[in-house]
Amino acid sequence: MKVLGGTSRASVITLRKSLADAVSKQSASDAASFASDLFTILTVLSSSVGLRRALTDNARDKSAKAELISNLFGKNIKADAQALLATAASLRWSSPAELADAVEHLAVEAQSAAAEKSNEQESLENELFDFARALVANPDFRQALNTSADTDEGKLALLDSVVKGKYSSSTVTLLQKVVTLRRGRSIDATLAAYAHYVSTRNNRVVAHIKSAIALNADQQKKLVAALTKQMGKDVHVNIEIDPKVLGGISIRYADDVIDGTMVNRLAEAGRALVS
Repeated sequence: MKVLGGTSRASVITLRKSLADAVSKQSASDAASFASDLFTILTVLSSSVGLRRALTDNARDKSAKAELISNLFGKNIKADAQALLATAASLRWSSPAELADAVEHLAVEAQSAAAEKSNEQESLENELFDFARALVANPDFRQALNTSADTDEGKLALLDSVVKGKYSSSTVTLLQKVVTLRRGRSIDATLAAYAHYVSTRNNRVVAHIKSAIALNADQQKKLVAALTKQMGKDVHVNIEIDPKVLGGISIRYADDVIDGTMVNRLAEAGRALVS
């Protein structure tokens, strides 16, 4: 995950508050439209170094930036998205590229808000994780989505053949952006960034669980409660069944790993024997 400069991080905090205020008053369809407009802005910013520099130039006054935004986007995006971009342009950034990074974050959060209003939030988080596992399990599929040899239309058709009727509309919308707006990253890195922004929207930690056997609903509930108490914020768990762990579970969140699997304990015992 890319780490923003200190100045940019402060600006993102301000923008996320503005976004939260805006989507709190919107319907699910309005929030989805808002997200779509922000993704349109992201597409333009990603393709134009000059525009990113113009909007982050501290020597340029706010009114000039607002006029530039209106002239460029006035016919294509709604007023709320223009206003958020104007606010972003009025703030300070560690580098011009980080303005685009911030807009990406906001666009994903707006789509996450639309999912929440459509009662698809839980599905969105689960399905992004499921798709990440599908990429790992199907390297040819992953390569087809990563390649520069095919068009965006071809990749979207391939994506549709895999996820149509399987995922919620909010998930499909975000996955379409993952495929077409990678911004120089691999599809895996883009998907990981989007999943992080979705969890950020909900102010909760995503924990990846590996278990030798499936956990029942009561076990999952107890695990979530224990992790929530330990971390001091809500936890969403993604559970992967992996027979290789030989019993126990492995928990990964952020940069931390809690490994209680049998295979890890056996490895530790082996190291102790030869030490």
